[in-house]
Amino acid sequence: MSKIRMNTEFRNKILNRYVEHAEQKNTQEKEGFLQAREDVDKAYAVALPIAQQVLAKHFPKEDVDTCRTLKKKYGSPLDVVAKDKCFNFAYVENRPLQEDETEDDLKKSEHFDFGLFGNVGEGRYDDRTGEQFANAYYRDELKANGNNADIFPQMKDKEDNPHLTKHRDENKKFLGYSGYSSHNSDDDSTNGLTKQFDSQWYLDIIGTSHCRQRTMTCSKDEFQIFMLLKQAKSNLITCHEKWIENIEKRKSEMKMGLKAYRYLSEGIELMQKLGISIDEAELVRCNSTGLSIYNPENLAERLLSMENTTQTREQKIAERVLYEKQQATN
Repeated sequence: MSKIRMNTEFRNKILNRYVEHAEQKNTQEKEGFLQAREDVDKAYAVALPIAQQVLAKHFPKEDVDTCRTLKKKYGSPLDVVAKDKCFNFAYVENRPLQEDETEDDLKKSEHFDFGLFGNVGEGRYDDRTGEQFANAYYRDELKANGNNADIFPQMKDKEDNPHLTKHRDENKKFLGYSGYSSHNSDDDSTNGLTKQFDSQWYLDIIGTSHCRQRTMTCSKDEFQIFMLLKQAKSNLITCHEKWIENIEKRKSEMKMGLKAYRYLSEGIELMQKLGISIDEAELVRCNSTGLSIYNPENLAERLLSMENTTQTREQKIAERVLYEKQQATN
């Protein structure tokens, strides 16, 4: 029996199976990613009560309740209370001024957005770190839906292109994010997983709807806890990148090797040596969609369905009666 020659379709199937295997394998990079995701949840659990404590000092509950009552009674003229998830926190260092320093040099402030798409970089809303965090945090859900949650690590250091834009848009749509038109819960346009995530962190504030216009003082220790949350979110992005970059590197090596193979048996042998089960017969009779269309039973069914035979009136009536019976049973 002659050997089956390798072709592009076989190479892609073998490569895809290898990538599936690589993602499932417990490597140091994957373990680092999973641990980083757990650390984010822990950091949120610590930061939330501290944020509640800080805001309660600035906006006592009785004041918030009074403002809400007045807002409900008088409407937009007294629209000064809402729930928000992004804040400017600041503290003043307790140390003597150094030479050429002013009082402003002792003040340390930072913008913190507790939301899913909140930036974790130095910028507020103009970088992609929030998007990268969202993709990493909900990677499993995105993958299960057929989305490419790894698009940012795969496109790292590459310029914007239609491929990147396509997957970014698809991921944001699935996560329920269309861009924050407002940062308080009274005017939140998000839905789905984004809304579910963000709703956990909304806190009562009195003032404008733009967090940059208000700064709340806190202690140095409280500030550091907020910074640890930001660092945990940033670390998840980094660990996601390291894991996927490692897979992409191996994928590239695998791709180059498969190009050199002339026969399918060589690819099968490689996979077996890697400890990955793959069936040559299934590869041969499956098309690129994964359907075994060349299986005799499936092929016969497909061919018969393409005949477009003419039905008699009696056959149509019989089919309709059968359909109605099935519907009644269901």
